[in-house]
Amino acid sequence: MKVELRHIHKHFGPVHANNDITLSIPAGTIQGLLGENGAGKSTLMKILSGFLRADSGEILLDDRRVIIRSPADAIRHGIGMLHQDPLDFPPLRVIDNFLLGQQAKGIFLQRNQALEAFQRLAQQYDFSLDPFAYVENLTVGERQQLEILRLLWSGVRVLILDEPTTGISAAQKQKLFATLRRLAEEGRTVIFVSHKLEEVEELCHRVAVLRAGRLVGEMHPPYDTRKLVEMMFGREIQAAPRASFAASIPVLRLQQMTLEDVRLRMTAVDLDVHAGETIGLAGMEGSGQDLFLRACAGLVRPVAGRVLVGEQDLTGKAYHAYKRAGVEFLPAARLEEGLVPGLTLSEHFLLVSERQGFFLQRAYAQRLAEEQIALYNIKGRPHSPVESLSGGNQQRALLALLRQPLSLLLLEHPTRGLDVESSIYIWSLLKERCRQGTAILFISSDLEEILQYSDRVLVFFSGKVSPPLEASALSVEELGGLIGGKGWEKFGVQRES
Repeated sequence: MKVELRHIHKHFGPVHANNDITLSIPAGTIQGLLGENGAGKSTLMKILSGFLRADSGEILLDDRRVIIRSPADAIRHGIGMLHQDPLDFPPLRVIDNFLLGQQAKGIFLQRNQALEAFQRLAQQYDFSLDPFAYVENLTVGERQQLEILRLLWSGVRVLILDEPTTGISAAQKQKLFATLRRLAEEGRTVIFVSHKLEEVEELCHRVAVLRAGRLVGEMHPPYDTRKLVEMMFGREIQAAPRASFAASIPVLRLQQMTLEDVRLRMTAVDLDVHAGETIGLAGMEGSGQDLFLRACAGLVRPVAGRVLVGEQDLTGKAYHAYKRAGVEFLPAARLEEGLVPGLTLSEHFLLVSERQGFFLQRAYAQRLAEEQIALYNIKGRPHSPVESLSGGNQQRALLALLRQPLSLLLLEHPTRGLDVESSIYIWSLLKERCRQGTAILFISSDLEEILQYSDRVLVFFSGKVSPPLEASALSVEELGGLIGGKGWEKFGVQRES
């Protein structure tokens, strides 16, 4: 299906999110849509998929003007959107989620027919999904596969994907890319929204770039990465050089720590983390790094061993004891666990500020919010609700809310979903913390990020933990092999078959 967007405008108050955007996408094309956080990519795609209404402009499908008032309208016109966070119901089974949104013929949905269609589509696209499994037990990649099958069964001919590689493994990404190529070969139109240049260059037939709400350029292969970066940001972006690290006093000591949950057991982990050091935690989703990081924050209690922060033995103590010792934890789920939707930036600073007297110091919180917004370059105002901020600005707000000084900072996917410029800026703030003596442990699925910013790396595989590895001596290929279970013999660990 050919898609045309003509002179699309969309305002959110004073913000001109989409400013006179005109874009034509031929049928059977994988169209990349690049731009930094807040460039207007998601707004434009939400207009096309019926989640938002444009202030002005028109949409044409196969040269016919259409009006899309809702996501149901979009589906009827053959347009479906796969969101960064899949729109499913985790407590339900796969087949029940597959049925959602389908129109019943008669009084009841034809469950047997749906099961037959699900199995046929899963086989056609080589997806290994159990229709009777609960969605809460699926990986992010498997939930994406379920959503793709559901949209295909709904008859979509235009598939929009918003940052679809966030939180999935390298193998799942290659599987997704193979599926998208096949859909394009079948004549469907795929719109791939991303800020990751290497993925767009690998997958897409053509690329459009948005900046500050405007369409600033388009490009066809062979792609010029430097020009794409300049179109995205208006200038060339370079990462800071790797800073050297000198071992010093341990701020965290793990002695024979053993962890377990319902899926895996991690035994006898020893580790010293030094002031100013950055350690990256690498592994496939569910390999134990999340459990490990939360144990270091006091959110998970070890079943054996000791956890020492500075000179304090905090084994078995609550999270607040860790906070008093200078430990902070920043979760990947910014709005669900890190921030409070409905509250403004100023109100967040009010929550973390030290109160003077019995009454809340709103004027003080307002001044503090203004100072931190300027210091951390947050694109927002003291009265901005946190949910109105882009992902990058939510992450900057979380960092601005942290206390000074800190002994240990623990982060889950600190740059997930962020563009290149925002990622570099976030890391400049984190490395400044390191220079002040804070040690950092962080999880990332981006292997290049781990090697770029870590002093040492821990690799997790099926509950096993590698010895600390020097990041400067590792390659992406070596790290990827360890994550997949190859090469563990050199640590005296035999890979399980």
